[in-house]
Amino acid sequence: MEIFLQFFQMNAFGTMTLGNLVMLAVGCLFIYLAITKDYEPLLLVPIGFGILVGNIPFANGMRLGVYEEGSVLSILYQGVTQGWYPPLIFLGLGAMTDFSAMLSNPKLILLGAAAQTGIFATLMGALFLGFDMNEAAAIGIIGGADGPTAIFLSSMLAPHLLGAIAIAAYSYMALVPVIQPPIIYLLTTKKERLIRMKPSKPVSKRMRILFPIIAFVATALVAPGSIPLLGMLFFGNLLKESGVTDRLANTAKTAFIDVITILLGFTVGTSTDASRFLKVESIQIFVMGAISFCIATACGVLFAKLMNLLSKNKINPIIGAAGVSAVPDSARVCQMVGAKEDPQNFLIMHAMAPNVSGVIGSAVAAGVLLATLL
Repeated sequence: MEIFLQFFQMNAFGTMTLGNLVMLAVGCLFIYLAITKDYEPLLLVPIGFGILVGNIPFANGMRLGVYEEGSVLSILYQGVTQGWYPPLIFLGLGAMTDFSAMLSNPKLILLGAAAQTGIFATLMGALFLGFDMNEAAAIGIIGGADGPTAIFLSSMLAPHLLGAIAIAAYSYMALVPVIQPPIIYLLTTKKERLIRMKPSKPVSKRMRILFPIIAFVATALVAPGSIPLLGMLFFGNLLKESGVTDRLANTAKTAFIDVITILLGFTVGTSTDASRFLKVESIQIFVMGAISFCIATACGVLFAKLMNLLSKNKINPIIGAAGVSAVPDSARVCQMVGAKEDPQNFLIMHAMAPNVSGVIGSAVAAGVLLATLL
């Protein structure tokens, strides 16, 4: 009997807490949403299963957990804590991204800039709730709906909040199809949603090659803290547009980014041990993240309406919602909402302009915060 009790105390059943059970339920919910609702499955499946792995209790000293030095999970998690994974994700994103829509209609960049209001609104809210400046800056970047940037900045400024910030950022990225449409409908009229925009002008190959070089130098000079992210983003884009490195570009945008996405999502999930994750500050971060995402979406839509007051060539304000950095999900949502009103209205290419400019904007904002606070 004594041997049985000792065995029971040593295995997971004997050390399972209510918090672990709650987190296991959260992990199952993430997997359910990914599989049945198709909400960002490439992120939610690794994160959800990582949550399951991270919340199975084990005896101390077994060198199994993500927070135990020398364990396999701890070594893999260094890519998050040391900020290695986010720039590598940006390399793949750059190789996948077509900046032509933005280059053909540069004024749409302003929509991506307007959506970054969510970052600074969240920063102010975090300060109001009692977080220090570094913590508030790391939390604020959730407003950009850019998971890799949020991880990169929080690993530098507030590593103790890394798990909550990463889960919040990726959760709201996955919930873009749920959060954004009601805001778009609330802030636009049917007449506005029916606006058809002029087709994008073609962009020369020379311009597409020069853009990543010029854009990197310009953004790096303004915000040196963004060099790791934007350097890799524009490098990946140059691989794509140069026409002479197709093998490298194809690798970067397929197998390479897939491997990094798996490692990042899984290790972020394993970091959500209930004893470290289920705290009041985590709930505050999730609430502020939701509010900031709504603010960012609303600011993009409202700024598009403002631009229409000052311009003869009308912009469909739906695409303002794509100013957040959730690429390409926000652009797809804009296409979906527009197509419900007019099936022949193709907005996705126009929406990609503020969408990719939002990625650049959130990385620049992170770079400015990093340079200011470190």
